[in-house]
Amino acid sequence: MSDSLSSPVAWQELILGGQKSGKTRRAEQAARDWLDAAPGRSATYLATGQAWDDEMRARIARHQVDRAARVPGMQTLEAPLQLAQALQAHSSPRTLVVVDCLTMWLTNWMMPMEATASSTSSTSAESSPDWGAQRSRFLQVLAHCPGPVVLVGNEIGLGVIPMGREVRAFVDALGVLNQDVAAACSRVTLMAAGLPLQLK
Repeated sequence: MSDSLSSPVAWQELILGGQKSGKTRRAEQAARDWLDAAPGRSATYLATGQAWDDEMRARIARHQVDRAARVPGMQTLEAPLQLAQALQAHSSPRTLVVVDCLTMWLTNWMMPMEATASSTSSTSAESSPDWGAQRSRFLQVLAHCPGPVVLVGNEIGLGVIPMGREVRAFVDALGVLNQDVAAACSRVTLMAAGLPLQLK
């Protein structure tokens, strides 16, 4: 822990914001700051997005290229569902972990693409019995990480109330997840138009 005191990186930071608000750029900057502050450090990027279609595959590929250019040496691993296990496996005192993003992780659990074709499937929190256990396990792991963690998530509750029970359930679940993670983090930052507002 003493190694982190001279670093501008918070031990655990939640970065929230809308689409293209600069969330990931800030997380990448934190990773660069961590790597530059002392030799022998490493950084791992846990990606939760899945390539559902051609557009998403192209987007992921573009992000991988951009990330490699902005933070050379940062390892990228995919963790679309088992995020708690991945965080536990890769967190260490000299490794900063970036989780990008919590919103996609929740989407993978509550709105899996393979279920969308079924008219009988429900996307409410109650229909995802594993989600509550996954969230609890993730928060438990986060509280005991031996190294710094930077988490990225979307703030989507500032607009109009969404139509449809399933979408409202998703927005509610994301709001609860964001609150739980924010309570666990030493720093919480809201991004807007590329500018950070420190909430905690």
